[in-house]
Order: sequence, then C-alpha cells, then structure tokens
Amino acid sequence: MRFGEEDHVPASNKHLVFAYYITGHGFGHATRVVEVVRHLIAAGHDVHVVTGAPDFVFTSEIQSSNLHIRKVLLDCGAVQADALTVDRLASLEKYSQTAVVPRSSILATEVEWLNSIKADLVVSDVVPVACRAAADAGIRSVCVTNFSWDFIYAEYVMAAGYHHRSIVWQIAEDYSHCEFLLRLPGYCPMPAFRDVIDIPLVVRRLHKSRMQVRKELGIGNDVKLVLFNFGGQQAGWKLKQEWLPAGWLCLVCGASDNQELPPNFIKLAKDVYTPDLIAACDCMLGKIGYGTVSEALAYKLPFVFVRRDYFNEEPFLRNMLEYYQGGVEMIRRDLLTGHWIPYLERAVSLKPCYEGGINGGEVAAGILQDTAIGKNYASDKFSGVRRLRDAIILGYQLQRAPGGDISIPEWYILAENELGLRPALPIVETNGKSSLAESCIEDFEILHGELHSLSDTMAFLRSLAGLDSGLDTGKNAEKRQVRERVAAAGLFNWEEEIFVARAPGRLDVMGGIADYSGSLVLQMPIKEACHVAVQRNHPSKQKLWKHALSRQHANGQRPIPVLQIVSFGSELSNRAPTFDMDLSDFMDGDKPITYEKAYKYFAQDPSQNWAAYIAGTILVLMSELGVRFDDSISILVSSAVPEGKGVSSSAAVEVATMSAIAAAHGLKIAPRDLALLCQKVENHIVGAPCGVMDQMTSACGEANKLLAMVCQPAEVKELVNIPTHIRFWGIDSGIRHSIGGADYGSVRIGAFMGLKMIKSEAAALLSRSVGSVNPPQHENGTNSYEFEEHGIELLEAEASLDYLCNVSPHRYEAFYTKKLPEFMLGETFLDKYVDHNDSVTVIDCKRKYVVRAPARHPIYENFRVKAFKVLLTAATTDEQLSALGELMYQCHYGYGECGLGSDGTDRLVKLVQERQHRSESRTLFGAKITGGGSGGSVCVIGRNCIRSSEEILEIQQRYKAATGYLPYIFEGSSPGAGKFGYLKVRRRFTSGWNPHN
Repeated sequence: MRFGEEDHVPASNKHLVFAYYITGHGFGHATRVVEVVRHLIAAGHDVHVVTGAPDFVFTSEIQSSNLHIRKVLLDCGAVQADALTVDRLASLEKYSQTAVVPRSSILATEVEWLNSIKADLVVSDVVPVACRAAADAGIRSVCVTNFSWDFIYAEYVMAAGYHHRSIVWQIAEDYSHCEFLLRLPGYCPMPAFRDVIDIPLVVRRLHKSRMQVRKELGIGNDVKLVLFNFGGQQAGWKLKQEWLPAGWLCLVCGASDNQELPPNFIKLAKDVYTPDLIAACDCMLGKIGYGTVSEALAYKLPFVFVRRDYFNEEPFLRNMLEYYQGGVEMIRRDLLTGHWIPYLERAVSLKPCYEGGINGGEVAAGILQDTAIGKNYASDKFSGVRRLRDAIILGYQLQRAPGGDISIPEWYILAENELGLRPALPIVETNGKSSLAESCIEDFEILHGELHSLSDTMAFLRSLAGLDSGLDTGKNAEKRQVRERVAAAGLFNWEEEIFVARAPGRLDVMGGIADYSGSLVLQMPIKEACHVAVQRNHPSKQKLWKHALSRQHANGQRPIPVLQIVSFGSELSNRAPTFDMDLSDFMDGDKPITYEKAYKYFAQDPSQNWAAYIAGTILVLMSELGVRFDDSISILVSSAVPEGKGVSSSAAVEVATMSAIAAAHGLKIAPRDLALLCQKVENHIVGAPCGVMDQMTSACGEANKLLAMVCQPAEVKELVNIPTHIRFWGIDSGIRHSIGGADYGSVRIGAFMGLKMIKSEAAALLSRSVGSVNPPQHENGTNSYEFEEHGIELLEAEASLDYLCNVSPHRYEAFYTKKLPEFMLGETFLDKYVDHNDSVTVIDCKRKYVVRAPARHPIYENFRVKAFKVLLTAATTDEQLSALGELMYQCHYGYGECGLGSDGTDRLVKLVQERQHRSESRTLFGAKITGGGSGGSVCVIGRNCIRSSEEILEIQQRYKAATGYLPYIFEGSSPGAGKFGYLKVRRRFTSGWNPHN
C-alpha cells in the first residue's frame, strides 16, 4: 500500500471469528499476517492470533479489542545459529520436540480451544499442525504463504539421516487438510496443497513519508542512508566507520543494548516500524526473507543481500528480486570484512522496476472472509498438473546431494511457462547462477551429463564458448591471457563434440602423511576444482599450431596423432602455456615407453615438465589398460585449485584429465580405479612419491562429506557427513609446498625403514619364542605375554606387516619404540636390511635419515583418525569440539617431530590456539598442517557460525601483519569427479556464426 492510500474489505453482515496461526520462524511471517489481520478487523471481525512473536509487532499497527493474541508456539521454523547460518539438524530436532513428540496433546488442546472460541475459519502461516487441528475440529482451513515447511525441511533430512523423513511426510499430510492455499509471489513448490489462488504481495502500509522520517531522525534529504536489517536475529556485528562511503549514514536494526557503534551508524529501537525506514533510505543491506524482499520491491528500495546457508526459500525470492532489478548480492566475506562500498554504490544506481500489486493483505482478507461465510472457490484447472510437478521437485530436493547450491532444474521454470501459470520472463542480464546456466545452454547443446548447479562449471563453459568469439585486445587485456586465449582459440573443431570433466582439490582433515603407511584418512573435497576439456579428432582434421605443423612437414610425414595442451593460468606459475608432442613419442616399437623414459622426457625442459601431470595420464592408460590412441587429442586445462598450497592441485589436474580422456574414448573406469591410475602418473612419470588419498578424494569424494579411506592401498570405508554444527577451513601459509621435495621423501623413507626394522624385530621375537624350551616366566610362574598363544599370533602378524599403521600404539610402545634408532645412515640400513621395500623412493647411501619419529607418527595418527571419526558422531558439545581439535593439534606436532613443519604453518596454528583460549565465545577448536607438510596450508576446525568466520578472517589479517602475506582461505566443498561424471557438449550454431572463421 502506497503512503496516503486507503483500502477496505467490504464488511460482512455476519460477525466472524478467525484463528490465525503464525509459524515460529522470523518476523517476516508475523509482519505479513499483521496486514491481513488489519483488514479482517477493519471489516468487523474478531481475530485470534496464535504466535510466539512479540506483541508490539501487532499492537503497533492494530489497536482494537477485536485483536486477541495467544502466546503459543506450535512449530519452530528453521533454527538459526546466527543471522546467516541455519542449523539443519537442530531445526529437525527442535521441530520434533516442539510438534512431533507432543503432537497428541497439541491436537487435543487446539481442537478444544478452536471450539471454545467458536472459530469460523482457521488460517495458517504456515503452521502444519493447525490444518490438522482444524480438520479434527470440523472447521475449514486456509494457508497463506510463499513456502511450506515440507519443502524447506526436504533438504535437511538428507543431512540428518533418513529416519527424519517422517517429519516431512507428516507436515505434508497436515497441509493436505487445508482447503486451499493463498500463494504469495516468490513461492516455492508446494505439492501438499489441493488448490491454489495466487494473490499479490502482502506488505505493510507506510505511516510516514520519507521526509517525515528523515526529519525525525535529523537527517537531511541529501544524505545517503542504508538500512542494516538482518531481521530479529542479533548478530553482534563489529561495525566500523570506514565501511561506509564518505558522507553516508547507516540505520542499524536489531543492535544489542550494549553494542557500541561508530558515529556514522545509528542504533534503532527494537520496536521500530521498518516500512517507514525502508521508504526513508536509499538502499538496504540484509538477508533475504519474504518481509524484506516484498517491502523492498513494493517501495522500490535497492537491496544488497547476503545469502543464508541451507534455506530453500531464498533462491525463489532472490530470482524475483534480481528479475525486477532490485538486488545486488554481497559475498559473506565482504560483509564480515567491511568491503561494503562497491556494493552500496552499485545499489543506489539501480532502478527497481516492480509494478505488481502490493494489496495482497486486502485481497487475502476478502477471500478469507468469503470462505468463512461459506463460499467455495473453484479448483485451479492446472491444479493436478501443478501438484505432480511440485511433487517431483520435492522428491528432487529429498534426493539431491547435500551441500550443493540450491537450484531448481531448468525444466521447472519451463513447465510453468508452458502451463501458463506465470508469464514468461524476458531475459535480463544478471550475475546470478540462473543466467549462467541459461548462457551455457545457449552456447552448448549438452548431449550428456548435467551442470550440478556448479557455478564454476558454468563459468568454464562460458569461457570455452568465448574462445571462438574473438579476443579482448583492448588496453585492459593482460598479455598472458591473450597468449593463452590465442593458443586455445585454435585448439578445438567447434563442429565436433567436446568432453568436459571436473575434479576438486582436497583439504586434508586428518591422516596426511600416514596415507603411505596404510592409515585411515579423512579428506574433504574443496570448492576449488580443475576443469579439463578434451576433444579427439582424426589427425587429418586436427587444427595444429604452426610449429607442430612445420614439424610434420619437415619430417615429410602424413598427418599423425598429435597431443596439444593449453593450460590457463600457466604464466602465473612461471611456465609455458602450451605443450604439444607426437603421440608416437610414447611408443617404443609396438609397446609403450617405460615410465622411467617418460620421466626423463618431461624433465628435459623445466618450463614444460608440468605437462607430465596431463600427458602422463595417456601413457598410464596405454601401459596399464592397453589403450591405443589413434586419434589426435586436444586438451584445455583450467584449474582454480591453487598450486603449492597443500590442497592437491596436481591430483585435481590428473583426475580431471584422465576422466575427460576416458569419456572422450568411451572408457568406463570406476572412480577408485581411476584414482589408482592417476597415482601412477604422479609416482612414476612426475616422480613425486605421494600416497593415494589425494587422487581418491578428488575422484571419489562428495560435497560436504569426509572421505574415510583406509590406504591399504585404497579402500573407501564410507562417506562421513560433516555435522551441521562443525565447519572446516583451510588457511594457506604462503610457503610453497611441494610433495616432490626432499623433506617429504626422506620422511617417507624413514617410515619405510622403521617398518622394515619392526618386521625384523618381530621376526626375531617370534623365532626366540617358538624355539625357546624354557621361556622366561613371571613371578607367578606363567609365561611372559609375548610367548602366550595370542602373543605369538600378534608377532606373526607383525613379522609379515604390509603397512606400518597395522601396528597398534600399545604394541609399538611395548616392543618396538626402543629398538628404532632416532637416525640412521642410508648405507648402514642397506648393509643390514638390504632394501626398504618402497617402490617410489630410493635410499641415498650417504644421507642420514630420521627413523623413529617418521615411524611413530603414522601409528599414532591412524589411532587419532579413528578416534576423530567416532567423535564426529558424538553429542554436540564443547567437549566434543575440544576433543576433535586436540587430535588435530597432536597431528600437527607429529609433523613437526618428523621434520615436516614450517614457520608459517606453526604460526597459523598458534594464532588459532590464541583465538581459542582468549575468545569469550569459543568458536575455533583446533588446527593442523595438511598433506605433505613443509609449508602449504593448515586445516582449522570450528563451530559453524558467523563468529568463527570472523575469527578466521582476523587470523588472516594477523598473519598478514606479521608476515606481509595475505593467506588464501579455503571454505566450502564440492563433488568429486565420480559424482560429477562428465559433460559431452557441442557448440550451438547461431545465425551469422561461422565455425570455420
């Protein structure tokens, strides 16, 4: 309702009584209910509001004896850890406690109450049990909403486990008792409702004009005002003066009483009337919810929004906001670090264009009045089709991988347009994921696979499509980008199919260097990933670079298979952007060349030895699977996994490359087998003695889950859900990690030396015990432990150990620790033991190796990882988090004892410890160096809340102040290559486009 306008619902001859139930989630529901209730009371009716919201939300707008407020909470909505974080498991558990366990008594109480007030109609926004209670009381019911809790909770049950699904079905069954749904704009699929009536936006009317509000605040009309509005959730923001553009002021909603604000921030009263402030401001900064979005659209206020985790309503409101050109998305990191100015300046340049109705309160009240009198509304002719479609969407939400970005399939919107349920929207330019997906579909025909709602995959396809559309040669184009694009532009035949694979890096949560000793490891695939596009062509059809073509001509050859590779971002790492070779170079007669020859081949040019990670996958497929490559191969590599930071950039490249090559050649390789093949690339062709956990995580991992794997050699035990209250971060130390470095290799050699010594000592003990006629006896006359029957069995197992981690810590301490030297010269070891039995490392006779610490670390690490995995499922307490953090600290110091620490990673761990022990609200609990050590990144464990993110950013800034280096922060997760599969795409032909240009 615009300021100054009046509206009315025609009065009824009959006095009616309405029972209006309001969900316990946020103020937005209560504020829209106020507008509907106001019209019902103005028409002369009584309204009993059942709510947990504060009274002022209603009484500030409605002063009438016909308004009755009953303070009862019958559902909980979504439990928020803070203003931006929804706790999915806690939401389901609290709903169970609030509405499921006491369900029988709730229904009995509500039926009795509804009869006592002689209710004519029950209205719900959007409490499920209210609909069932109305049915039991014999009263008609109607829902007014833009979403329903069955759809919201549909994702949560995937995180909580299948046993919680009954909550979703019970909610849907409750809603099915509702006669019809008054559906608000920005709605989600809601299959539980039988019939639907669409109504305009419900927004609160204005009490005061822009000028009146500013005059009361003492602010001139020329001053830019931003409204800081995150609903009723106090976040304890640490706001700073420099976060606003010069001359701007910020009005802060929901500030705590003791919160101190800078002079350009103004604290507002708790019961402030938000619509008037919206009209008085120039833009708003907050989280998306129905109330804020509807009022921002109604009063044409640009909205800078920050996304919430795990709330399925948000994408639908966001799409509406962006469609009407009223929204600018701010990333959470910029919110917390105060990088606001670009967003605010962008916002005030917007021209929101919503012209739809905003009298939904009046419309809803009129329909509710008619329904209470006895009028029946005809069914929507599309109702059955719509419900089926929405049910499919609900099933999609229940099945989709948790942790992926919330995105509804393209066919959902198309179906709506075809059914005429909403007008087709014109294409508008946005930076949202939906527009990226649309551009991908416009650029390419996707013949196989799906985008999985991954924005980086959409961006890669868009970049791929741009290769044939000319180069940006303007003054802002960087030379290195031009070089890479020139090389890549001639790489593909656009008439032919291209195969795309994606593989993420990994964050080593627990396990690390114990992988080559057979430990259990816990690894998380990170958000950053590598994309590889592969095309195979007959040699006569491949577009060759000039030098490759000249090479063939000089040799007088007819076209032969050639491998051409372009690596985006190569010059940032000081390497050549292209590599090419004749595939015949991989052959020695009719057999593939040896891995040793391949290692020497790639090592001859340091600027191009990076190609071993990519081209090496071809040789491994030839050698291990007998594959023959008769066609030429073109490969484009684009990796967002930073190099040298200990997050397996090399494994991501290897797995993505081999996945794309396998897809292009019709090879079906299981993710585990593919990982083992990729390990051979790194071990034998690159020459890096890594374990297999990196490749396994990149190939077999899933988003927001820890891959639990026993490295003997590579057995995936399970995918462990990360509890919703726990979050992991990676922080880069800036010290370049290299798995091929001497430290890592020497520690690995020391561990294998220790394994050989333990086996030898076990064999000696076994020999003495079996051959002894009079074994040593205890004082009580019984045989010593090591000579008892089960003791002999243990010795037999230890004498034939394949993996060091199969020794338990107590056996190690009891029998072996004192037998292992702290150091040993390589020559001395070889003289006594001949070999250390590690195929990927070579002992230097003249080098002294640390033995005891490298042997001890994996034995204890294996125990720590097992304990860590068990603790993840323990009760949610500070003690649980502290214990998990302590295990990570122990792992970190184990690395240091092996010689694999670094000043940078030690400093980061110390900063985490300081935050943990000095912070009043403990949110960070532990940290450890990751992967191969000697630099790279640390993994941090903390509570999943805004405060922990703030503390991570504080650590980032403190590290920069101490070292001059600003660490990269890894946060978020994404699916592994196996879960992603592959895309087969073909460039679309458009008018005026010539693929032969």
